[in-house]
Amino acid sequence: MIIHNGTASIEPIKNAVVTIGTFDGVHLGHQEILKRIIELSRKNNGETCLVTFWPHPRFVLKPDDDKLKLLSTFEEKAETLRQIGLDHLLKIEFTKEFSTWSSEKFVQEVLIKALGTQKLVIGYDHHFGKNREGGFEYLQKNASRYGFTVEEISRQDVDDVGISSTKIRNALLSGDVKEAATFLGRNYRLSGVVQEGDKIGRTIGYPTANIAIDANYKLIPADGTYAVQVNLHDTQYQGMLNIGSRPTVNGKEKRMEVNIFNFNKDIYHERLQIQFVERLRAEQKFDSKEALADQLARDKQQAQKILNTN
Repeated sequence: MIIHNGTASIEPIKNAVVTIGTFDGVHLGHQEILKRIIELSRKNNGETCLVTFWPHPRFVLKPDDDKLKLLSTFEEKAETLRQIGLDHLLKIEFTKEFSTWSSEKFVQEVLIKALGTQKLVIGYDHHFGKNREGGFEYLQKNASRYGFTVEEISRQDVDDVGISSTKIRNALLSGDVKEAATFLGRNYRLSGVVQEGDKIGRTIGYPTANIAIDANYKLIPADGTYAVQVNLHDTQYQGMLNIGSRPTVNGKEKRMEVNIFNFNKDIYHERLQIQFVERLRAEQKFDSKEALADQLARDKQQAQKILNTN
């Protein structure tokens, strides 16, 4: 997959089959659209392209609204799209100036001039351009003038099982990472760099890597303990991860710490990717470190059972 940063240097794509959207999380509903453009491109000996926007439009249009948390960083989204088999990803910088573009200008400058679109596929009720004036009816009415055909993915295909970013967010915020995975079509993931912690875990037999998430807009699942898969470089490990303030040791701030099973390497400043498989329990305060260690032993046993059957 080729990533194009803006339209300045992009050449028209061969028999381009194009779709548009932020595609946050690239969930199963998004994947229906991607499957369709891949199918069409193969029939027409063409190539696929997703036109997406970064930063997320709401970050620009509502900069004081810190409630929006995303399911994927741009890098995570790009990697998922690459695995699905997309040919081109066009990243357009979303600015206040760009937000004033009419749908006509967007079609002319991006879809026709930059990409040479032959076929445009959009999801049910998708709109674009200033005041969301562009949509399926508008495009279909002007298709002959634009020189490309337009297809709309039906609501049933995109949303038949209630798939939406909102449902995935709600599942994650309640700690139900297993439910989120059914909507995403894969385990929820995040990544961060290992930084020094206070090393309390190693004193009770469960050393942890303290993970700093550098994308502050990334959605973090609910506090609690989770069975996780941990990717370091090209190797995957099993582990259990805790999100919370660690009340048993009088923690003062929320942290994300992972205990990687059968692992004792120095990984400070390394980047880990975490895949959430299942929540084990909510965070709780124990009467002593010994009681916490006893619970962690049970957590590890439960996590290994879950991970070995997934």
